[in-house]
Amino acid sequence: MAVKPKRRRKTATEYSGGGDAVRSLELLWGIRRRPSRGPRPGLTLDQIVQAAIELADGEGLSALSMQRVAAKLGFTTMSLYRYVPSKAELLDLMLDTAIGEPPLLDTVPGGWRAKLEASALADWALYHRHPWFLHVTPVRPVMGPKGMASYEAALRAVSGVGLTDREMLAAVHLVDCYTRGAGRLSVDRAEAEQETGVTDEQWWSERAYFWDKLFDPARYPTMARMMGSGAFDEHPFTEEMFLFGLERVLDGIEALVRSRSGLCDESRETSRPTAQARDETPDEA
Repeated sequence: MAVKPKRRRKTATEYSGGGDAVRSLELLWGIRRRPSRGPRPGLTLDQIVQAAIELADGEGLSALSMQRVAAKLGFTTMSLYRYVPSKAELLDLMLDTAIGEPPLLDTVPGGWRAKLEASALADWALYHRHPWFLHVTPVRPVMGPKGMASYEAALRAVSGVGLTDREMLAAVHLVDCYTRGAGRLSVDRAEAEQETGVTDEQWWSERAYFWDKLFDPARYPTMARMMGSGAFDEHPFTEEMFLFGLERVLDGIEALVRSRSGLCDESRETSRPTAQARDETPDEA
């Protein structure tokens, strides 16, 4: 019997940088973070941002509003506007705060490859801590201190290895795009179950008719063989699969680095993250 899905929650897609640019940057960089008027404040900007992040973590970006954040804190909505002009500036602050302290790539053993891998793993963990982060398009970046520090560290990792400045930029963006895409699929899988109330097992069980009546091994022999070997027993959005793809992306960058220098930049043994870094990444959502 088919499982009736729960009422779906709208998954919002947002753009950063939609508010007052100067005011947003002032807030991000700690300029005029306290209200200049009114009674002695009983609230801080950090408290507002943290409450907004907790709300988005629990209910998604579609639940985010100044009213909801104010209610969570036990203050009036108007009191929040003394600290942050609108939801747009608040979202910018949430994004930079959620990044947290960037990984210290300069201390990662190994060369550029190990550093980019550590950066990607940090982003993978970020996306699973704060799934809403992936519902904000990155085409208009938030130029906050944490985001800028993370970006600088990634670019510095591939500096001096023989790439042009433009190639350095492309290499960092390639790793970022792959990590973001893989993270989105992993997070979407978890959110699909939460929002519909239908587990993966139930969803596939309801489609047994396809495999029993419609799937033709003669027409799809490769898939049939792989099914027999158990290749499809686990879903493809695990951290293991993410790491496999990340290694292939880094292989491509390494080939370019080698072609520029004529040397092996570093041994593959130094490319793996430390055990501590691996332990700090979340289990598959």
